[in-house]
Amino acid sequence: MWRRTQGDIGLIRIIAVGRLRTEPEAALFERYATRIRPPLSVTELDESADMLAALPARAFAVALDQDGEAADSAGFARLLERWLGMGRPVCFMIGGADGLSAAVLRRAEARLSLGALTWPHKLARVMLAEQIYRARMIAAGHPYHRAGRPGV
Repeated sequence: MWRRTQGDIGLIRIIAVGRLRTEPEAALFERYATRIRPPLSVTELDESADMLAALPARAFAVALDQDGEAADSAGFARLLERWLGMGRPVCFMIGGADGLSAAVLRRAEARLSLGALTWPHKLARVMLAEQIYRARMIAAGHPYHRAGRPGV
C-alpha cells in the first residue's frame, strides 16, 4: 500500500540517450517504472547534445556519472526524498556509450554513480528505475527493501 510522503509533490524524469524498444531491457524497465509514485516519465534522445534542451527550466539535474556519489539504497532514498522535497522536477540524466558531455556535467546539481563497474546505458536505465522504486518503497515504509544480510 502506498503512503503519501512529503516528497510526492515533485516529478521524477529520466532523460536518456538511446531508445528502449521491444528489447528485454524495455520490459524490465517498465516493470519498475509503472510502479513508481510520483509517476516516472522518460525522455529518450538520439544524442547527448539534446540533453540540456530536454531539461525543464527549474529541474534538479542528477547526472549518472562514474565519479558521482555511490550511495547505498537507504542513502539514495534519503537523497531522493530531499530532492523531491524541493518542489522541483528531479531529472536523472543517462548518457550514451560515451557518457555525458562536460556541459551536462556542469549543469548537474548532483552526480550519482551506480558503482565502480561499467554498465551498458540501457541496463543503467533499468537499474536506476529499480533503485527509484526501491527508494520510494523505503520512504513509504514498505517491506520491499530488506536491509542487512540474514545470518551475518
